[in-house]
Amino acid sequence: VIILVVSSSHYSYANSEYVLPYPSVMPGSKFYRINLVKEKMLRYWYFGNFGQFLYNLKQSDKYLVEAKTLFEYKQYLLAYEALEKSEGYFQQTLPNLIEAQKNGKNINVKRDILRQASAKHIEVLEQISQNIPAKFVWTPEKSASTTLNLKEKLKEGIKVRKKYL
Repeated sequence: VIILVVSSSHYSYANSEYVLPYPSVMPGSKFYRINLVKEKMLRYWYFGNFGQFLYNLKQSDKYLVEAKTLFEYKQYLLAYEALEKSEGYFQQTLPNLIEAQKNGKNINVKRDILRQASAKHIEVLEQISQNIPAKFVWTPEKSASTTLNLKEKLKEGIKVRKKYL
């Protein structure tokens, strides 16, 4: 029994113990639009500075996982858009904490959560960066093509998150 327990244990080499959520409804699903409506409504459910902090962090996590999954399936345009959403939500987290601090609230625990999330996000973005092309040309039917600077976008995302460490 002891040998079984010792041999079955595994080690995690992650930079952060912060856990990202399981991928939710992905683009292309008939439920994706419903999920977007639900997301807009939930914004008002999370009120107050700490509530908005948690909402923005959850959304940033969700879209980062969505981007990671889409990059794995080489859906670069959708992944790029998800990455932009993740970055936008992530940038809204710290202002909520600063506002809470101005209102006399102790933000130490939330600040630590943000640091852990930032480290995990950077870890995931660096992992994605190893497996994608630097640029991708998106050519839709009957429209002009668009060049997506994928590696540059990932570098921007890493740079934004490093500010929060």
